[in-house]
Amino acid sequence: MSNTRLVRQIRNASQLPTPALAISKLVLCVMPIAEIVIGAIHLNDCPRKHLIPIYLIVLGAFALVLVVLSCLPCAQEPEDSPTNPLSRLCATWNSLISLFLFCWFICGNVWIYSIYKPNFNKETTATDPYCDRTLYLFAFWVTTLVYILFGVFLVGSCLVLICFYLCGRADADDDV
Repeated sequence: MSNTRLVRQIRNASQLPTPALAISKLVLCVMPIAEIVIGAIHLNDCPRKHLIPIYLIVLGAFALVLVVLSCLPCAQEPEDSPTNPLSRLCATWNSLISLFLFCWFICGNVWIYSIYKPNFNKETTATDPYCDRTLYLFAFWVTTLVYILFGVFLVGSCLVLICFYLCGRADADDDV
């Protein structure tokens, strides 16, 4: 069995139909919208770490910008034509927003995990300030979900590489 044919099929794989792409973009918008809404509703409900709702709002807003940028025609590179300046501009903006989101995510980790487990009781007279339960747990699990998905991606990638290694060794006469 030749691996060259498999590589050609992967390179020539067709894109998803437009309705499927549109639905996937809408699904990708759900979490950022929820982050913005929960952050805005509970903007003043976490005196313990007042940056947590701001973290959610900014994270959601920039994630939405990233999704919108991916929908623009300039984000799609033509296969056989030279790169145009607009395409380079879109790629640069995508890179800058992704870098900002990565740095913002690290900041959010510090803010969220540094106060684990906060006082959720707003009515307490203790000196320890509270943080709204819904706000904190949403931010905590959004952040933790990123780590879970990253771990699943790494394990899946390792398994794929192992399968390629075991099942797809190239013969000496293949032009890979």
